[in-house]
Amino acid sequence: MSSTNPAVDFYFSKNKQWLAELEHLRTYVLACGLTEELKWGVPCYTFEKRNIGLLHVFKDYCAFLFVKGALLKDAEGLLVQQTQNTQAHRQLRFTTLGEVKAREAVLKSYIREAIAVEKSGLKVAFKPSAEYDVPEEFQQKLAETPALQTAFAALTPGRQRTYLLHFAAAKQPATRAARVAKCTPLILAGKGLND
Repeated sequence: MSSTNPAVDFYFSKNKQWLAELEHLRTYVLACGLTEELKWGVPCYTFEKRNIGLLHVFKDYCAFLFVKGALLKDAEGLLVQQTQNTQAHRQLRFTTLGEVKAREAVLKSYIREAIAVEKSGLKVAFKPSAEYDVPEEFQQKLAETPALQTAFAALTPGRQRTYLLHFAAAKQPATRAARVAKCTPLILAGKGLND
């Protein structure tokens, strides 16, 4: 069993609602030989420096998120795609301590499969950015500003997708236009929405 990382302890103590569930999940995950790290402000579990999964909490559940969960077989049919735009990640959700205990074997099995996926070098085939809808407001701004078009094309596919989803999520044209205006300096600077 791997050891706990003191840099991650704060996460468990601050989530009192899910403390018992998180502590059991932590024990099960570490028993699989993963290394515990702190990434993105949450416990991240790695195998040979490659991300396998994260523990995280929400209002109604806690979960172990498999970074390449879309590549797992999910024999039990328990993995959840958090949103329709999530391509790689899948969550194994828990709502009670009893559920955590009952699914110990399943969690460990899925973790072993996730390790095998990493060892094999499999990659998730992401939908290309070109297949996402480009909102009219952004399309117009790109046409008006060649430098913006060049800067957007130079962004990584993930950053491009993030912007397109952010713009498209607004229901009102005025909101979409405001988002485009606010993000234009970031794109011109070569930065992602969350950088």
